[in-house]
Amino acid sequence: MVGEDLIVVGAGPAGMTAGMYGVRSGLKTLVLEKGISGGLSNEAPEIENYPGFDRVGGMELASKIKEHVSRYVEIRELEKVEAIEESSNELVVTTDKGSYRTRAVIMSTGTRHRRLGVKGESEFAGKGVSYCATCDGFFFKNKPVAVVGGGDSAVREALYLQKLGCRVTLIHRRDELRAERYLQRKLEDAGVTIRWNSVVKEIKGDKVVKSVILDSNGVESELSIAGLFVSIGEEPNSELAAKMGVALDANGYIITDKSQRTNLKRVYAAGDVTGGVRQVVVACAEGAIAALSAYNDLL
Repeated sequence: MVGEDLIVVGAGPAGMTAGMYGVRSGLKTLVLEKGISGGLSNEAPEIENYPGFDRVGGMELASKIKEHVSRYVEIRELEKVEAIEESSNELVVTTDKGSYRTRAVIMSTGTRHRRLGVKGESEFAGKGVSYCATCDGFFFKNKPVAVVGGGDSAVREALYLQKLGCRVTLIHRRDELRAERYLQRKLEDAGVTIRWNSVVKEIKGDKVVKSVILDSNGVESELSIAGLFVSIGEEPNSELAAKMGVALDANGYIITDKSQRTNLKRVYAAGDVTGGVRQVVVACAEGAIAALSAYNDLL
């Protein structure tokens, strides 16, 4: 069984940064990622608030971080962590490819897209229902589409799809957006249609999406579309942490102190899985703090 000082679970911005700081602190470190590096940041059409970049695509930024971090630490992609257990004052990390002993673990497992939970959503997932405009937007070029949501991500996706030539309708359940003012002004300038006080009740189609049923203050209507992009927030990937006994808040996010320590000894957490301000720059900072905390605790 391979021995490490530090294992980082998840290779989003937080996990990659934690891996780099772990090695630079002198810890034998390994990063394990169930998919590909970058996490949901790969799906951001455009990031305009990461220092050093006027604007940069999410996938491009994630690639640059990976390229830099890989000079220091090994990132093993497509290796899913299935369990973490304490054994003889160490932690045993079991994956779908093997087992590792480690002195400390950083959980940076990120979040996943929240679903609408309406009729037709599962049936048409990948057949017109998408959770990533960057991934799937090209297939709907010059077609009518709708984006559901009112936060920063939803507005960015609407703007991205508009640039592709899609005829975009933004569907929001309230009468004002939660997105930052700068993005709201860009949305107004782009002339994106907004359906206020509206919720999706059903997604309809045959082999692919054809329309959605909207409820607007008790009045139902049908909107013809070729694609529906759902951007209503995220849920934490904290199931693995919960199985270990890591404390979670009421929404399922991992609870940490200001040094990214959890309630379990030598178990830390960083990035979006801890909730709070879910931004790439914050995730990187938390990853660095978690690694430095692990180093100090292992001295």
